[in-house]
Amino acid sequence: MIRRTLLTGGIAGIGALALGGLAACSSDDKPGNGGSGGTGGDGEQSTLERLQAAGTVKLAINGEQPYSWVDESGEAAGATIAIHREIFGALGIENIEVEQVDWDSLIPGLNAGRWDVVSAGMSITPERCEQAAFSDPEIMYTTTLAVPAGNPKGLTDLDSVMASGGDVRLALQSGAIEDGYVTALGGYDNVVNVDSAASGLETVQAGRADCFTLTAVSLEWMTSSMPDLETTGAFVQVIDGIKQIGAGATVFRPGDTDLLDAYNTELAKITGDEATYLGLVEEFGFSADNLPPSDMTTEQLCTGDLEALQ
Repeated sequence: MIRRTLLTGGIAGIGALALGGLAACSSDDKPGNGGSGGTGGDGEQSTLERLQAAGTVKLAINGEQPYSWVDESGEAAGATIAIHREIFGALGIENIEVEQVDWDSLIPGLNAGRWDVVSAGMSITPERCEQAAFSDPEIMYTTTLAVPAGNPKGLTDLDSVMASGGDVRLALQSGAIEDGYVTALGGYDNVVNVDSAASGLETVQAGRADCFTLTAVSLEWMTSSMPDLETTGAFVQVIDGIKQIGAGATVFRPGDTDLLDAYNTELAKITGDEATYLGLVEEFGFSADNLPPSDMTTEQLCTGDLEALQ
């Protein structure tokens, strides 16, 4: 999110950044057309076969640190990038291209065939599961607020914002899971809408908002080098008495079952071993607390049955 070189773009986006020399799929590769099906029927290549033949996968990212972003040298970096280099490399796909786009464009662009996979640590929710297919859980989440240094409003969590009677200006990233939390809590009128984590933090720095909410690992990572901002501490939001336990995953087109199955097979080798998992993500601020429990499934999160996970 906060970075020294922020690349922005909508669905048309910036030019893809190649981490290797081969071209990714054409934007004409739509779901259901040649090259994007799940099984490769009628002699057509499946998506997995196409990516393996090209040796390249194209990832869409939102530029949210420490999940996935483009660093000052122009290289893709972050925890999900590290996981994807490991998994796609094991599948014979050595080159990664990334394109940074607005959050709300990630799934629509995926389904339009503009990229092959979304690499943004996206939370698994029932609404998103209706639009796309998610891998097995990869990263557990908590939430926090970024506030001015000294926390002048004395905020602790979203409940403290809601209890302010509208006195607190809350920056929300459109489409983020925290946006859904606020809606589920009954809505809030004094909201400043932002389109990225970077703009959310900048909004607080500029005094246009009193706080910005997002996942704790992101805001703690980004504000660590910002003397004018701090975080309120990680919390798990409670709605209607239920803890909003969340996990993020990689996103695929619904028809790309071959690619998803192969990805999950390799992912299990990472999440099934704590040392392997930490070896990939720990340098980006993640810990063993972010490793999903072995009995948590994407199917559970897609149904929204969080009571079963309490």
